Amino acid sequence: MTAWFTSDQHFGHARLLELSPARGAAFLTINEMNARLIHNWNAVVEPDDTVWVLGDVDMHGKDATLALIDQLPGTKILIAGNHDSCWAGVRDGWKNRDLYLAAGFAAVMDFAVTTLPPLHPQAPATQVLLSHFPYAGDRHDEDRHAQFRLRDEGIPLLHGHVHESFRERRTKKGTWGINVGVDWWDYAPVSAETLARHFDDLKHDRAS
Repeated sequence: MTAWFTSDQHFGHARLLELSPARGAAFLTINEMNARLIHNWNAVVEPDDTVWVLGDVDMHGKDATLALIDQLPGTKILIAGNHDSCWAGVRDGWKNRDLYLAAGFAAVMDFAVTTLPPLHPQAPATQVLLSHFPYAGDRHDEDRHAQFRLRDEGIPLLHGHVHESFRERRTKKGTWGINVGVDWWDYAPVSAETLARHFDDLKHDRAS
């Protein structure tokens, strides 16, 4: 069994092809984008794997796009993002969590904590926080939704939200965060082992 992390599929979000130069260059139509995201997910995720989706899986819980979730294997856990209709920042968003559970998510959360696997038998596992939002940073000039961002207490963070703006960033306190959004990972989920190695590389690059 493998754990995977991903975010910001934005299934069905046609305007994203206009707003994002990278998506617009990669896909001619929203149907092409949807099909590629599903194909790439299915190419790496096995039925007994776990996939953490760190938000913005679609746009506002539309029936047509939530129906696509059933085509994605694995035990899927959603950390709600600001474009998911079940997000805590949406008025009565909690009432929509059943929509995402019915679509195929095993659980819907606002944030979570988990561990990445050790890189060798003697090494400790890496504890990470999971949130849709980075500690700091946005696609816009100002950091939106500040009240929904986790406080930086030195724990590495996996997040989405920023699309192609940056793949990793260190806070003023020196804490690393990695953007697991599909825009940086070939439009596919990224494995826990890959992220563990990436955090290790970042730590050693800082020390060198």
